[in-house]
Amino acid sequence: MGRRRGVGATRGGEPPLRLLFAGTPDVAVPSLELLLASDHEVVAVLTRPDARSGRGRKVSRSPVAERADAAGVPVLQPRSPREPEFLERLTELAVDSAPVVAYGALVPQAALDLPRHGWVNLHFSLLPAWRGAAPVQHAVMAGDEVTGASTFRLEAGLDTGPVYGVVTEPIDPRDTAGDLLGRLSISGARLLRATLDGIAAGTLEPRPQPTEGISLAPRIEPSDARVDWSLPASVVDRRAGRHRPRRGPARRGAAGRQADAAGAGLGARGAAGIGRAAGGRCPVSRAPRRGNRRPAAHGPAGRRHRPVLDGARP
Repeated sequence: MGRRRGVGATRGGEPPLRLLFAGTPDVAVPSLELLLASDHEVVAVLTRPDARSGRGRKVSRSPVAERADAAGVPVLQPRSPREPEFLERLTELAVDSAPVVAYGALVPQAALDLPRHGWVNLHFSLLPAWRGAAPVQHAVMAGDEVTGASTFRLEAGLDTGPVYGVVTEPIDPRDTAGDLLGRLSISGARLLRATLDGIAAGTLEPRPQPTEGISLAPRIEPSDARVDWSLPASVVDRRAGRHRPRRGPARRGAAGRQADAAGAGLGARGAAGIGRAAGGRCPVSRAPRRGNRRPAAHGPAGRRHRPVLDGARP
């Protein structure tokens, strides 16, 4: 089982949470690591079934499943979380909350209703900006100067649930989506842990998302790499190379040309803002009111901000 540091209580004296962690790819592993080392108890992990991958098409486990195996945490791999067997097992586990990081399947309402504190999703954007499957890629392609991560209570809508907190991250003109996602997986993991600490302490309530600044981030398709080479160099750079995990040649455009767009990027690093949660007591930052462009600056330009404000934990 997941480790507990305290005996029946967290550092602040509140009882720790029993957690079902849901996640699948590498980007979810930092969050699982922090929760395994936290005061809370990870009683099981939910991840996608083993799948064939690589040239040899060998069956492999997800990165989250491999980390859970190493920690001795039971792994649940239903083909769908709608399966009655999974719902029965979730009921038996009697978890307090289910933190989610890139699980990869829709969670039915029957499952959402079981944990008393619900499912807490870590999403890699400043909601309500870039709701959907590819928020980091769309932030890069749109030329956003600042993005971040949000924790929110999962509900039936597409990333529409009330937000617990955010952490902001400036986008460097040379960042690829992979660069940015790597940083957000670390800062987002700290935000997720702080969120669960606040929930356990009873000091944190989610707030409805703003009705302004909504944008969608559907899955990236191969056609998204096609570039209109008549566009400015900065736009070509964002569309041709930076939205992918690593830089590579762009797809042929209408003129039949193919080129590596690395080096075409222009722009300046943005400053990010951070705020306090309600009452100024819970160590989770508050979401800015507007969307994905440039939150009000409250610190040196280019500085990365931590989600934890008071009683910071490493």
